Order: sequence, then structure tokens, then C-alpha cells
Amino acid sequence: MRDTYSGYRDKLVEVVRSKGVKDLAVLKALSEVPRHLFVPQALLQSAYDDNALPIGHGQTISQPSTQALSLQALKLTGHEKVLEIGTGSGYQTALLAAIVPQVFSIERMPVLLDQARAALRAAGVNNVSLLLGDGTVGWRAYAPYDAIVIGAASPDVPEPLVEQLSPGGRLVLPIGQHRDHQVLTLVVRDKTGKVTRSKLADVVFVPLLGKHGFNN
Repeated sequence: MRDTYSGYRDKLVEVVRSKGVKDLAVLKALSEVPRHLFVPQALLQSAYDDNALPIGHGQTISQPSTQALSLQALKLTGHEKVLEIGTGSGYQTALLAAIVPQVFSIERMPVLLDQARAALRAAGVNNVSLLLGDGTVGWRAYAPYDAIVIGAASPDVPEPLVEQLSPGGRLVLPIGQHRDHQVLTLVVRDKTGKVTRSKLADVVFVPLLGKHGFNN
């Protein structure tokens, strides 16, 4: 994936590293995945800034350092089956696909799913399965998952997603009742089925809409 944007990606990696992300697999993915393919044409000059950007339809492509923090918390070793809730632009999907062999991603908006599919194809990503639907109910056909990452804010952890997490699996999501502030949270299901939570960072995400998220 090396191209004329590689220098910008290298600079982004250094910015993300300076914010506490040390996972080499995550940093390598950031250095390889062409974020400019996942942002609107009008925002190409900002593609490698460490900022969230609008992608239309009230949605955003999240800040790279926040996405990197989420992926680092999953502690991916390169052998996991991962479920992503909220395909959005497809950029985080591509980051995951650069680290693990299987990624399953759910998006509720048809236009975003089509755009993400086209961007993933342009980026040469071919180990991702996409589904149009309510991400809060998960994707039971391929469960359980070793890791789950949610790219939108939920009032609490959607129970179906906990149920679809493998024993020993890890789930990362923003939790909060208010739409202007949430807490990025790591949820771990141990081998006995016990679930624990820990705070990662204060964040702001668009709401997770669905049966087990926000209603509107």
C-alpha cells in the first residue's frame, strides 16, 4: 500500500505513538492503510491529521489515535476473529484487516456500507465480510468472536455482544448516556464467563442506534 501518502502516514504514526499507543501491530497497520481512500474527496488534505472528519449522513471517521487506542486494548496477536460494529467509512475495518485474518463488520446505513465496500476494495482489502443490519444484536452466524470493537456510543454494553464474545475475549466501546461525552471502556469476559470493565479514555462518538443502543 505504499504510495505518495506514505510520508503523511509515517507522521501520523509518530503522533499516535506520542499519545501512548505502543502496540507494534497497530502502528504498522496505521503506516500501511491508506486513510485518504476512506475520507470524502473534499477532505483529502486532512486525511492524515489526527482528527475526526465528517463522512456525511451525520457520521464521522473517528480520530486515528482513538481508534488506535481501541485496537491496542484488544491486544490482538494476529490470529483472532474480530467483529466490528459500525463499519462507517471502512477505515477501522481496514486497520483490523491488516492485523487479523478475519473481520466481520456491520453497518446500519446502506449508503455508508456501499461506500465502505468500495473503499476497502480500492485499498486491496479482501479479508472482510460486511453485513447491513442492526449491529447491537451482533452477527450470531459467525460467533463467538475473540474481539469486538464498537465505533459508536452506547448507553451500556449490548448484552447480545457480550454473549457473542469468546471466553477470554475483549470488547471495546464508548459508554455514556450523554451524547457529548462518553467513556471508552474495555470489557473482558474471562474463561468462567465473568465480565469486568475498565476505563480507557474520555471520548465523544456518534450514538449507536439499534435495539440494544439508543432509539434515535
